[in-house]
Amino acid sequence: MIKRDEGGWSPYVAGALTGLLGVLSVWLTGKYYGASTTFVRTAGMIEELFGPERVAQMEYFIKTVPKIDWQWMFVIGILLGSMVSALTSGSFKWQAVPDMWSRRFGNSPLKRGVVAFAGGVVAMFGARLADG
Repeated sequence: MIKRDEGGWSPYVAGALTGLLGVLSVWLTGKYYGASTTFVRTAGMIEELFGPERVAQMEYFIKTVPKIDWQWMFVIGILLGSMVSALTSGSFKWQAVPDMWSRRFGNSPLKRGVVAFAGGVVAMFGARLADG
């Protein structure tokens, strides 16, 4: 059983608020919130720095121009909000290998990095496959 930090949010409250945010997003703007498109657009913006003509010819970027929009700012807000939350709760710490991972799989930052990267690739592939 995983012991929850007494200072943290209840996962049920956090889940309910996330669901409410999703409903409000569609109701007020007609759009679902998400992050996977933002990562693809950011890659396109970075690639434009090195070869703008290539990006302009890519079929995906003809439909979806790489730009900073509300969704991109949403992802930045997630990053900043989580940082503020961790700093104000006192739970922030620099750690290459989390304690739970270390207890189960060892202290290797390389192994942790490879598995985290592979998991990110699988999650991003699934999100893009679902047109997310």
